[in-house]
Amino acid sequence: MARCTFLGLGVMGAPMAGWLQRKGHDVTVWNRTISRAQTWCDDHGGKTAVTPDAAITEAQFIFMCLGDDPDVRKVFDAFEPGLREGVIVVDHTTASPELARELYERCAAKGAAFIDAPVSGGQAGAQNGQVTIMAGGDQPAFDKAAPIMDAYAKQMTLIGEAGAGQLAKCVNQICIAGIVEGLAEGLHFAKRAGLDEAKVIEAISKGAAQSWQMENRWETMTRGHYEHGFAIDWMRKDLRIALEHARKSGARLPVAALVDQFYADVQGMGGNRWDTSSLLARYETPGAAANDA
Repeated sequence: MARCTFLGLGVMGAPMAGWLQRKGHDVTVWNRTISRAQTWCDDHGGKTAVTPDAAITEAQFIFMCLGDDPDVRKVFDAFEPGLREGVIVVDHTTASPELARELYERCAAKGAAFIDAPVSGGQAGAQNGQVTIMAGGDQPAFDKAAPIMDAYAKQMTLIGEAGAGQLAKCVNQICIAGIVEGLAEGLHFAKRAGLDEAKVIEAISKGAAQSWQMENRWETMTRGHYEHGFAIDWMRKDLRIALEHARKSGARLPVAALVDQFYADVQGMGGNRWDTSSLLARYETPGAAANDA
């Protein structure tokens, strides 16, 4: 059993923290909306704290799952004075590699360790304890944290030094953007060609076109059901991080940049909280894709 603090109880953080408690760890939680933390405790047990610094008092492991760089920095600033030697801080937020490197150094100055550990698998993966973790940091710290993260992970890989986990998450989101756009175009083409989408998917889903997105999203896409999964607002944040780093490194991401603009179009349709598969809605809304080839 480990003494764990979990900071941030959103759609990913709440179930991941729940798995820690379920697996027998001693969990203290904090959330910006205090009532959500109390509800979590009512559902799972554990303890709640009213501030991040109060939450980490006895922690061996501090987990964060927040929104963006400013959120992570604000929370870290709040508990940094109380950070003790030997504590391992694990950030599951998808944030910038630059911030990961900064927090790694700040933890090291306290004799603590930092691991950037963004996750993939979406809300369903978190709820089922089946997220994939791509991590950056030092091997000894990762080896200590891995058995704890095993409570909610199906796969964990230490990619490299601090920041490498966040860069790997960029790769993940770049790939997803292209796959979802391809699926949206394919379904749009099938519908306009008068084909039975279900039969088309049955025919192609066991071949080279197969993907997780196809298996799990094609049907909801054809129904126009987008109130689930990973919101466009968050996907655009992730693509922003990837595109910013690409400009610094000289990487060329023409498809990711284009899909990011397509997501901006869907936001303009009011789809900020729609799932990333809602790219199809752009093709089915008059005028939304008027400038496409």
